[in-house]
Amino acid sequence: MSARPVPALMLQGTGSDVGKSLLVAGLCRAFARRGLRVRPFKPQNMSNNAAVTDDGGEIGRAQALQARACGVPTSVHMNPVLLKPQSDIGAQVVVQGKVLTSAKARDYYRLKRDLLLRVTESFDLVAQDADLVLVEGAGSPAEVNLRAADIANMGFAEAAKIPVVLVGDIDRGGVIASIVGTHALLSEGDRHWLRGYIINKFRGDVSLFEPALKIIRDHTGLESYGIATYWHGANRLPAEDGVALEKAGRYVRAGKDGKLIRIAVPHLPRIANFDDLDPLAAEPDVELLIIKPGEVIPADIDLVLLPGSKSTTSDLRFLKQQGWDIDILAHYRRGGHVIGICGGYQMLGRMVHDPEGIEGAAGSEAGLGLLDVETVMGGDKTLRQTTGLAELGGGAANIPVSGYEIHMGETSGPDRDRSWLCLEGGIADGAQSVNSRVAGCYLHGLFGSDAFRSAYLAGLAGRVRDGSADFEAGIEAALDELADHVEACLDLDGLLALARSRSD
Repeated sequence: MSARPVPALMLQGTGSDVGKSLLVAGLCRAFARRGLRVRPFKPQNMSNNAAVTDDGGEIGRAQALQARACGVPTSVHMNPVLLKPQSDIGAQVVVQGKVLTSAKARDYYRLKRDLLLRVTESFDLVAQDADLVLVEGAGSPAEVNLRAADIANMGFAEAAKIPVVLVGDIDRGGVIASIVGTHALLSEGDRHWLRGYIINKFRGDVSLFEPALKIIRDHTGLESYGIATYWHGANRLPAEDGVALEKAGRYVRAGKDGKLIRIAVPHLPRIANFDDLDPLAAEPDVELLIIKPGEVIPADIDLVLLPGSKSTTSDLRFLKQQGWDIDILAHYRRGGHVIGICGGYQMLGRMVHDPEGIEGAAGSEAGLGLLDVETVMGGDKTLRQTTGLAELGGGAANIPVSGYEIHMGETSGPDRDRSWLCLEGGIADGAQSVNSRVAGCYLHGLFGSDAFRSAYLAGLAGRVRDGSADFEAGIEAALDELADHVEACLDLDGLLALARSRSD
């Protein structure tokens, strides 16, 4: 640590999905608007929804959104440890943007004792250019059975000597008990870093909660830094992980004259980088259906979109177990369209081979056979941001696209001769069937390109559309609204003073 530490504040939660990520994003934008050089940081994240950084690595998408809220480029040091689940008990371990190893939970528990130095190194690098660092914890500090090797919550707060504010989610109930109980479970040493709390996702009359503030103070000595009322704009910002999809059954908009473009997305267990869905969900004439396990893919849809996956062969087997392969093939025979992105692209081919067991058990799995290609897992992971041009059927050619690649494996076969993306450096990406109704590619984020999305949806609808909104401008507007919301609900001056107390 430097002789005069940079002001910093850490938001920890009483549990997962209490809204820490959005609160940090809102605070990032709010403090940046005050003229401060703000930087986000999360010591350890667990998510398959990763972002490719400006310095060529990968971090959790929540930290990428927070960096955007600050108005700064993304860096691998903003999220130095990223765990990407590959099975119920194992995950790929990404350290400072690069894959270190794959480990089961028990092995990682032993490994992370050695990662604290890498985490504090990254924090110091992030803090070098900052007036304020806003740190997000992971899960809950009340998981005291794991405290000895903790690098995500109080273990990091103690190492970096950062004050902590606890976030409780009143929407799920029991918020008084969750805050008081968390305080009670912490050791005396960890309580030293816990300085206050925020109540999040409040609905109704805030004044009714005022007696609870005294109850919490009497039991913990902690002061409230505000009650954040429920913010209904959350669905306009990229979600951090699959919890958001588990809660959503469908994204429904009122289509013009009732003419909806219906898109079905199978919810795979290891779904990854599903931010590809956000621009589609934002369209007023699109109904995006998230197909849950046990459900069938409806017959009256226009497109099946197979998303990315952290474990392609495992998710491909799951897809077949659900009978979704039968639904997809029936949809195609009826004249429907199918598109696959990254892992979904690999599933559309004839075979997926994983001879080295990179994503799980070694072996091969037959694909859906809708594209005449095969994929072999192996080699170095491709990580890059890129731009290019897309060529669609019906005369829609040379449409600008941008996005990122984050995958392992090489795909080859005759349908690769009909690649439909030309990316930076003259790289041909993607494949499509002879009739162009089935297509796949490795480029995430292409639906975020307004011109491409508008042309693609017009082709599905078979009609002229009004055009697509400016998706990126919509995210910026939502971040500004979120900043306005936290400004109105929280004691920002008090939070800033608490962060600056680290420098005293």
